[in-house]
Amino acid sequence: MGEVTDVLVVGGGGAGMAAASEAARVGRKVILLEKDAALGGSTAWSVGSISATCTPHQLRHGIIDSPDEHFEDLEKLAGAYASRDNRELRRILVDHTNEMFEWLRSAGLVFVGPNQEPPHRYPRMHNVLPNSQAFPARLGRYCRKLGVDIRLRTKATSLIRDGERVVGAKTRGPNDRAGEIIVRGGVVLASGDYSASAVLKQKFAGEEVARLDPVNAAATGDGFPLALEVGASVINGDIVRGPIMRFIPPTKRNLLQLLPPHPWITNLMRLAFDLLPPSLLRPFMMSFLTTALGPSGDLFKRGAILVNKVGKRFADELNKPAASVPLQPDKLAFIVFDQRLAQEFSAWPNFVSTAPGVAYAYIEDYRRNRHDIYHRADTIEGLAGSLGVPAATLNATIDASNQTRGGTNSAAPLQPPFYALGPVKSYVVFTDGGLKVTSQLEVVNKSGAVIPGLYAAGSTGQGGLLLEGHGHHLGWAFISGRIAGRNAAYQASGMTATAAS
Repeated sequence: MGEVTDVLVVGGGGAGMAAASEAARVGRKVILLEKDAALGGSTAWSVGSISATCTPHQLRHGIIDSPDEHFEDLEKLAGAYASRDNRELRRILVDHTNEMFEWLRSAGLVFVGPNQEPPHRYPRMHNVLPNSQAFPARLGRYCRKLGVDIRLRTKATSLIRDGERVVGAKTRGPNDRAGEIIVRGGVVLASGDYSASAVLKQKFAGEEVARLDPVNAAATGDGFPLALEVGASVINGDIVRGPIMRFIPPTKRNLLQLLPPHPWITNLMRLAFDLLPPSLLRPFMMSFLTTALGPSGDLFKRGAILVNKVGKRFADELNKPAASVPLQPDKLAFIVFDQRLAQEFSAWPNFVSTAPGVAYAYIEDYRRNRHDIYHRADTIEGLAGSLGVPAATLNATIDASNQTRGGTNSAAPLQPPFYALGPVKSYVVFTDGGLKVTSQLEVVNKSGAVIPGLYAAGSTGQGGLLLEGHGHHLGWAFISGRIAGRNAAYQASGMTATAAS
């Protein structure tokens, strides 16, 4: 028999840290496994937004909000998929955002906001300072303070059952060391989504999605095969956020991304956001915005074209071009345009990129902050040299495009000087498929019966819940993680599971 604990948490992202800390808070012995060398998961890759109601930040701005209104607005965000949403889990989400937000603040996290994001009727989006690395830094410290046994570079390889009940997991740690952990309470799967697993993406969403690169290469959804082996099922596995074009990330992290989440830094930043005029804050925000987002479709509507690494145009830019990018050499493309478009996209309302409620980025912002993806030349040959594509092919591509332009119903021909932004790639930002769970975050099998001893949280335990809009994936990670961790802990003492705090 292996070592024994009360609760085992698989995954060290936001949901896993929330689950582990909550189980430890109620007095249980907890082991947390994280396959990578550091805590954080996709939470550490995020923009760092939390959408919440009835927060002190809202009240300071005179905003009177409610979970009921948040619930209704999530219906609008779900759009055409609204009929597929898990309304029971949506209710849990909106009813716990305020409690979750205060819990994060009590752990030392600092937020600014709220910011508006339509179709939310009120500003609800709060952004963490100084960046999303604050979550693993603060919550990891909180877990350790509560006595959580955090084991990095260690993963669960299979679940152990006694009859129908999950009673532990087999593990593999550093130096390929095998182990076995038995639980008195429950196992919580919090290993994130499967946006980086070609096998799972193909299984649930098809071949086209399987070809797409993930934003987080470590998001391989390791908890899903473990659960499927014991009879679990996935809901909404075909709903993915992608393909979405984004500029490739810079090779070096900027100052904002490097700032540590020390209290004096985060509080100083919070004061700056509260007191400084937008004109002074904007250059600071641009250094982050231009590293994280992708191009507006309006660029293509106004006449920009997409070319691949060999200088050829390969898609109708107005008809889902992101689906064609992964089929190109090295899955890369460039956005080519001219001086006319560069001038148009230098001021509102023509922006290159946006983060709702944070800032808008224009051509000049990319020139200043992303030298690696900004290209300008007086000639097609010069632009081709900057992009590293064959000049003759690019010249023929632009000439062929210009032959179709002009008149009142099409864009003007591209004229020197020429510009380009890129490379861009098409990514899967996240997958919305999650294990089917109860309101207590217990995993259920295909017939709807609870699998005793097994819980899931975050993207792994999304259970059919739709999380469109900024700040809901993180919110669900923390809320569901706390519920799952608490209920797994209660199992160690025979208490009744609950969705409430």
